[in-house]
Amino acid sequence: MPDYGHDLVLGTFVTPEAGVAEEVVGLAGLTEEVGLDMVTVQDHPYNAAFLDTYTLLTWIAARTSRLRVSANVTSLPLRPPAVLARVAASLDILSGGRFEMGLGAGVPIPAARMTGRRLSAGESIDALEEAIDILRGVWDVDADGPLRHQGEHYEIPQMKRGPRPAHDIAISLGAYKPRMLRLTGRKADGWLPTLDYIKEPGIAESNRLIDDAATEAGRDPRQIRRHLNLFNIGFSPVGKAFLQGPPEQWVDDLLSLVLEHGFSGFYIGGDDPDMIRTFGEEVAPALRAEVARERGTT
Repeated sequence: MPDYGHDLVLGTFVTPEAGVAEEVVGLAGLTEEVGLDMVTVQDHPYNAAFLDTYTLLTWIAARTSRLRVSANVTSLPLRPPAVLARVAASLDILSGGRFEMGLGAGVPIPAARMTGRRLSAGESIDALEEAIDILRGVWDVDADGPLRHQGEHYEIPQMKRGPRPAHDIAISLGAYKPRMLRLTGRKADGWLPTLDYIKEPGIAESNRLIDDAATEAGRDPRQIRRHLNLFNIGFSPVGKAFLQGPPEQWVDDLLSLVLEHGFSGFYIGGDDPDMIRTFGEEVAPALRAEVARERGTT
């Protein structure tokens, strides 16, 4: 299933450097100004040089009018899911439905240094799966009775559900290994890897693992959006390598990822205002037009 048919979501991946906070917020404003859809922010609460990601996302949402915001991806071990659910719902309400959830199992050693609790890789994935259920349980205000959860990693004896988000918040997972990919297929709304980190399994096999797990869980694999973070990229007059060349080469390179591998969300890193402007003003409209032409929706 090469193209899953989702509308394109194009945006940026910014670094929340506390020392240049206004520049960081400015990059988000530029993302909106040039017509892109979303700004995403890496979440490393153990990095003392970084702004808190959720505080920054709230600030950005307040300073913009249509830009969607997301952590890329939330460090679950340092964000208790019951509280995270209310943070996310609050941000979604305040922004008029512009928040999406990127979620990851976390980096074990730095998280353990802040919490004193270190999980194995397998335990981290189990905790992530529990967290997805808790997040959705808190947001499901129409369910009968309070939310109760008795798991290996989280225990919620009884809590009131809510508040209801302004829209159905999508949960996308930063996944690379088979077990995480299968969890993505079973329970997530999206897959959110970084291209440089997809090694083994590769893109095609990763998509197959997600699709098979979705099918086994009774889901349509087309429900799951495929996002991609892009680094080591740049514009130049002549092509040098993948996503290193003129805007028209970028259009061709990204189009191949859409049609051959089903990606529909692209977030560029590098914190370069000129690259963001070119991506938004030259690449994005041309790419949208090419995708529409290939799909026959022009």
